[in-house]
Amino acid sequence: MKKLSCILSFCLCFSLVYGQTTSLAGAWQLKKENLHHTLVLVDNYLSYSVYNIEDKKFVNTWGGPYKPAKQADHFEVTIEYNALKPEEVQKKHAYQFNVAEEVLDINVTGEVEKWQRLDNNDAPLAGVWRITNRKVDDKLQEMPLRDRRTLKILSGTRFQWVAINIKTGEFSGTGGGTYTFSNGKYTENIDFFSRDGSRVGTALAFDGKLEEGKWHHSGLSSKGDPIYEIWSRMYQ
Repeated sequence: MKKLSCILSFCLCFSLVYGQTTSLAGAWQLKKENLHHTLVLVDNYLSYSVYNIEDKKFVNTWGGPYKPAKQADHFEVTIEYNALKPEEVQKKHAYQFNVAEEVLDINVTGEVEKWQRLDNNDAPLAGVWRITNRKVDDKLQEMPLRDRRTLKILSGTRFQWVAINIKTGEFSGTGGGTYTFSNGKYTENIDFFSRDGSRVGTALAFDGKLEEGKWHHSGLSSKGDPIYEIWSRMYQ
C-alpha cells in the first residue's frame, strides 16, 4: 500500500510539472525600450534572442534543451550556445515561471517580466531541425550529426537558425524572424542577422515540402547561391 501511494504521488507530481512546462510551448515576445526579446520553446528546446529591428542590430542569443525541474513552476535549461558567453555552454540553469492565459512571467532578462504569446507551435514545420543531406555537384551528401551543427528552430510563426558547436562553445552565426509555409513555398522575413545587419527587413523565398517527415528545402541562399537541403527533426 505504501509503495502504491509513492507511485501515485510521483505520477501526480510528474503530471503537474509536465503539464506546467507544456503550457510554455510556443513563441513569446517582450518589447523593452528599443529592443525586441523573443523566446521560442518547441520540442523541449529553448531559444532566446535579443535584437533591435529599427537599427538592424543583433544583440545576443542563447539556448538549449530544457526539461521540468523538481518544482512544478521551474524548468532547467542545458546551454548549447551563447553568442556573448561561450563559457556558458554545457552549464545548466533553472528558471521559475508562471503561465496565465496568454502571458508568461519569467526572468531571463535580469528581472521577472511579462511576455506576450505569439503562437503555440501549431504549424507543420514547428520543431527543431538539422541538415541531414545537402546537394553538392548534383549529388546528395549525407551530413552526420556532430558537435558542430546548424539548427533551425521553428515555432508556429517564428524561425531561427544557429550555427554552433555544443562542446567548444564556438558560435558561428544566427538569423531569425517570422516565416510562412504554404502551397510549397517557405518564406523567411528577417528580423535579425548576426553576420549582416543589412539583411534585416528583407524576405527570402524557397521551395519547400515535407516528405516522410523530412523537410526538403531549395532555392537561393542569402548570398544568391543555389541550395538543395534535406532537414530532419532533432527530436521526434
